Amino acid sequence: MIKLIRAFVLLMLVITLNACKSAKAITGTKGGFSRVTSGQLISAHIAAKSKFKTLQSKIKVAYKNGDNDLMQTVTLRIEKDKTIWLSAGALGIVGARAKITPQKVQFYKRFPNEYFNGDFSLLSKLLGTEVDFEKLQNLLLGESLYNLKATDYKVSAKQNLYRLQPKKQNVMFDLVLFLNPKNFKVNHLEVSQPLKSRALNIKYAAYSVLEMQHIPKDIKIIAQESADTTTINMQFKSTTLNEPLRFPFKIPDGFKEIIITDE
Repeated sequence: MIKLIRAFVLLMLVITLNACKSAKAITGTKGGFSRVTSGQLISAHIAAKSKFKTLQSKIKVAYKNGDNDLMQTVTLRIEKDKTIWLSAGALGIVGARAKITPQKVQFYKRFPNEYFNGDFSLLSKLLGTEVDFEKLQNLLLGESLYNLKATDYKVSAKQNLYRLQPKKQNVMFDLVLFLNPKNFKVNHLEVSQPLKSRALNIKYAAYSVLEMQHIPKDIKIIAQESADTTTINMQFKSTTLNEPLRFPFKIPDGFKEIIITDE
């Protein structure tokens, strides 16, 4: 049961005004590639963060775990820093819906009729790693999942990308971050927990430019735990910014609550 819940939660997690100022150009090129310090690169990434008020997109999701394959179109709505809302269904019937705020995580799904109503501490316990609202939002927007100012980084160039790696890796996980030199958003991210045989690889294959902001257009996530591999491909369609949005959510009557335990 826990494996099925974890798979659904992982799928849920990735199904994450004023015009954004362009990141300042970094000068000092050599061989067509800029020479930068880690501080300059981190500042450029922070300057490139999304600054919309609301976002809506249709996402084509392809999910694979072993013999389990799922193709689904999901509606994503975000009120920046406040709410992440997802809805999936067909023929006018909502099959799954989630509403996530910094304080609360709620979702329900049909077949079977189950719901979860809790907080990030419970999800972190289930997934075995710390999860919070900011990480989910940053994942959906092509921004670093971790506070880059919290530690010292070394920077290098690899395959026409900027490579950021902590000078001293965290005792709990190893992190490598690759930034796109054109927009300073994340190109891909690698996080691993060798002691637990876990690895997460997130790749941003393309970005759309909307209202002078770079929004992910194609995300691929590969999550590995021992011999178990989950792959999720997300293609963003019809993305719009700064429109009035609603975030309706009501757990249907008769649904059974999902209880997370250590078992």
